[in-house]
Amino acid sequence: MSTEKIYNVTLSQMEKHFDNTGLLEHLDIGSGSGDLISLLKTKFNINSKCCDYTDELMQIPDQKVEIIDLNINKKLPYDDNSFDIITATEVIEHLEDFRAILREIYRILKPNGMIVLSTPNTINLNSRLRNLWFGFAELMGPLPIQDRKIESCAGHINPVSPFYIIHSLYEMNFRKIDFTFDKYQRSGIGKALFFWLPIKIFGMKIWYQEVRRYKTIDESNRHIVKSLNSLPVLLGRTIVVYAIK
Repeated sequence: MSTEKIYNVTLSQMEKHFDNTGLLEHLDIGSGSGDLISLLKTKFNINSKCCDYTDELMQIPDQKVEIIDLNINKKLPYDDNSFDIITATEVIEHLEDFRAILREIYRILKPNGMIVLSTPNTINLNSRLRNLWFGFAELMGPLPIQDRKIESCAGHINPVSPFYIIHSLYEMNFRKIDFTFDKYQRSGIGKALFFWLPIKIFGMKIWYQEVRRYKTIDESNRHIVKSLNSLPVLLGRTIVVYAIK
């Protein structure tokens, strides 16, 4: 998957929140080659720290990478209230316990600091249909038993729905939580035209079951659930979620 559009969306959200008048302390989780850091440094006065499971992917000279496997050690090696901005693009699908890492991110983020994270949208129409036909969401295929290249799709072990990401951020007391997408999939437009009415009809039926019988939908989460069958979600490729502490 190309990450250029994801990085550009990340930059756009940061430009809306930060006025670029001072030095920003930044942590990039799952920093990879450092392309996102390079982009942010063209727009902000920023001091970036990195952590990843290896430092062999980093291509920025002299950029230190804190080596940490977040599936083994769920404690981030940073002090409370250390960072103005924390990015984790294409990371949480690689994590066994993404909620534990989000709690750590909240701990080390400064008040009024910003988190931006992205992950494949596992509930767009292409992904829903792929799950129906094949049993796996998009970019969440069968995993090799041995010799997995974990920075690739072979490392995608956790297909997280947008609902559970947003829900977890609310539970951790983040605020101004919102999301967008890096791009819309043209290949999903025809499917949306065909499935739009059935989704509305059967979705409404299940909605009332959840409200009346199971009581899982209330005023606190109604707006999140309602958004999941919207056209942006049905067509969006990669979800980019952002929130403020």
